Amino acid sequence: MKKLQEAIDYIHSTNKFGSVLGLENIRILLEKMGNPQEKLKFIHIAGTNGKGSTSSYIINMLKAKGYEVGLFSSPYLEVFNERIRINDDNIDDNSLAEITFIVKEKVDEMLEEGCNHPTEFEIVTAIGMEYFLRQGVDFVVLEVGLGGRYDSTNIISKSAVSIITPIAMDHIDVLGDTLEKIAYEKAGIIKKNGLVVSYPQQDSAMKVVEEVADELDADLIISPNQNINIKEIDEKGSKFDFKYGENILNDLEIKLIGRHQVENAALAITSILRLKEKGIIDIDEKSIKEGLIKTRWIGRLELISEEPRFIIDGAHNLQGIEALKNALSELFNYNKLILGLGILADKDVDSMIAEMAPLGDIIIATEPNIFRAMKADELGEKLKKYNENVVVEKDIDKAIEKALSLYEENDLILFSGSLYLIGDIRSKAKRIL
Repeated sequence: MKKLQEAIDYIHSTNKFGSVLGLENIRILLEKMGNPQEKLKFIHIAGTNGKGSTSSYIINMLKAKGYEVGLFSSPYLEVFNERIRINDDNIDDNSLAEITFIVKEKVDEMLEEGCNHPTEFEIVTAIGMEYFLRQGVDFVVLEVGLGGRYDSTNIISKSAVSIITPIAMDHIDVLGDTLEKIAYEKAGIIKKNGLVVSYPQQDSAMKVVEEVADELDADLIISPNQNINIKEIDEKGSKFDFKYGENILNDLEIKLIGRHQVENAALAITSILRLKEKGIIDIDEKSIKEGLIKTRWIGRLELISEEPRFIIDGAHNLQGIEALKNALSELFNYNKLILGLGILADKDVDSMIAEMAPLGDIIIATEPNIFRAMKADELGEKLKKYNENVVVEKDIDKAIEKALSLYEENDLILFSGSLYLIGDIRSKAKRIL
């Protein structure tokens, strides 16, 4: 246990090197490790929203057919090990500690040679690559951390498929201040002569993705979301039919909540069927159905208690908030909404608040446990411009207690605003409830 804590402390200590987009550091580090990424098969996923649930659908469909599938994702909600998984099982503590110290040795060599210190994300990327190689997985579902083109995950030279989930305005200080610029960065994961599956983006973003795919002679398929037929949708999930090419899939069922999750499922199914058409995987309708219904993705419109009704959602940009608003109006009936909010200061806070604040009958302003968090007092003042019923409670435990004290029959408690907040809320609320 001590060794594990030392490893995690080392990983987090590298946070001071910030977030540096570029592939030189990760290239040198992985070369020193024998380039484990060159011996793995990747399903590479970029996009602003929906990466996590799309990844999870794909993993569960492949798992149902008997494949061993790794997942590399970020951030984690409750324990660090969540970032590196195989078939939904987190990396074990011993492997995490052992591989971390191997990576640290290589980092020390880099520093002795005058190289820059790798960032935390680059170090975790290297740990994941080594672990997946050791475990002999069939595929790695590799989620981009930020952007795509210069994200450390893009060190891979090829992928079985590059998947692009919905693109929206986010991280504009790094990726660019227009949808086209952001789309160009996301499309950076497309490989020469590769296979690409994209969500049907807004026109300006779709045009960029198509242009990049064309330049690289990549085979681009757009998920045919117009072929979705939703038959039932409520706060427990959805039932729908979907047609891709000659494949007609009826009576599909998911437990993830919201219309956007049906669309994410369609993107995942399209990707899986395209891989099947290419002879890269072997899968049948039974495995697709089984994988979909077994998919869970914590922290995204997740109902963690039915009485009191308590949901958490990691909506942290305008597109995510729009999906949340649609789900609230379409799927949930309640007397009053008790809304807990904690937002990172480097987000488009004012726009987020303008969308979220009018939804709550009572709002509790709180603070994610991370240095990037907006202070609860400051958030509270901003919220009061849109809603007079605001309570400020910096301490997360007390924020949950306050929400529970305000709850009456047929109310709904919702905490949202940042995935860093949601992880803490999930852990603490589950203990209380």
